[in-house]
Amino acid sequence: MSRIRFSDPWVPYVARVVDAGVICVSGFLALHVRRLQDISIELPADLSGYYALITIAAILFAALPTSVYRSWRGSQVPSMLAGVAARWAGLVSLLLLWLFAFKASQDFSRFWFVLWAGLTLCLLWLERLGIYLALRALRQRGFNLRHVALVGSGQAAENLKYKLSTAGWSGYKVVLAVHGVESTALEALSSAEVDEVWLALPLGDEQAIREALHALRHSTAAIRFAPDMFTLRLINHGVSDVLGVPMFDLSTSPMTGMNQLVKWLEDKVLSSLILLLISPLMILLALGVKLTSRGPVFYRQERVGLNNKPFHMLKFRSMPVDTEKSGVQWGGSATKATTRFGQFIRKTSLDELPQFLNVLKGDMSIVGPRPERPMFVEQFKEEIPDYMKKHMVKAGITGWAQVHGWRGDTDLKTRIEYDLYYIENWSLWLDLKIVVMTVFKGFVNKNAY
Repeated sequence: MSRIRFSDPWVPYVARVVDAGVICVSGFLALHVRRLQDISIELPADLSGYYALITIAAILFAALPTSVYRSWRGSQVPSMLAGVAARWAGLVSLLLLWLFAFKASQDFSRFWFVLWAGLTLCLLWLERLGIYLALRALRQRGFNLRHVALVGSGQAAENLKYKLSTAGWSGYKVVLAVHGVESTALEALSSAEVDEVWLALPLGDEQAIREALHALRHSTAAIRFAPDMFTLRLINHGVSDVLGVPMFDLSTSPMTGMNQLVKWLEDKVLSSLILLLISPLMILLALGVKLTSRGPVFYRQERVGLNNKPFHMLKFRSMPVDTEKSGVQWGGSATKATTRFGQFIRKTSLDELPQFLNVLKGDMSIVGPRPERPMFVEQFKEEIPDYMKKHMVKAGITGWAQVHGWRGDTDLKTRIEYDLYYIENWSLWLDLKIVVMTVFKGFVNKNAY
């Protein structure tokens, strides 16, 4: 039986046609929803303008070049759905810009437009999930598979075998395993019926890689290199094309490109709204600090932030002005002298509220690893593995470690592990989740400092 591959030429075209049909159907349903429900939508008698807009959207979505229609084999569902959502959101934004530029927005019902946009996204997601589940079922029954020859015997090879054994939906199946780079064994792969050859070899063994490529020089199968890097702590690893040269990303910040813009907008918008809402509370807290002890309202403390650059972090002062005259010690927050009012605002984390001004200024983010003082950074970077990687993103008011209770006088190594998890798995949704968790469990904490 011949194997049908998802990469066959007709599949992307079918997907494009189905997507275009989904956009048209959702637009039609949004137009006529008023007939199904008692909803008043002001629509003209002639709907040709609506049909034209729907058709243009369907053609642009399906026709323009995009990675949405690449092979899903081995892809993760969330990233696949996120790609579809990003493409549709970008197209909707372009349509809105076009309507406003040509002063045609008043010709269309806003309710209809929002309903159409939301319904289309839901239907596109359902379509993708349906195709994905169908392919998964077929692949688990032996159809639509790509046969793989795995070369290597180290940790990289074992890791790949394990992942494939637990992901029958991926569409990959190891049919041959070669444990070394002997030329006779590899040359036999040239005539083997395999679709791909995966080289799971040590990154530094250049000789073995060269020998493997030479032995496979007559093979028509796709050859992929999966280097053994599992002994390294990798952050946002991947491959980038720089000046036409493929480079392995071993440790990079997630805040690049569109992610950086999203994070910037998140910080500016949320911090502005929050400062507007809490401004009466901050005035009361400032008065409380001023009336209960002598000295300034704010406590400015030097901390280390993005790219190891220092900045002055703001807090409402909770200690007498001369508390640290004999020096600074890490930890021991429970033994440090505080004013009576300062003890209250520290325990409830209200002393941290001025840091939204740091966010608005650009020194910090709302969500990120908590910053530390320069002298402690110099100490901890030698004692704790990968400590400095926390400075690949802006420091935050709250973070993944803090909402799980790792703050104040707690194990610093565990806290860094949580910070690195956040950096490697950053998303807007994770940030919003942390903000919500902070509201419910992040203010009052026995380890607050």
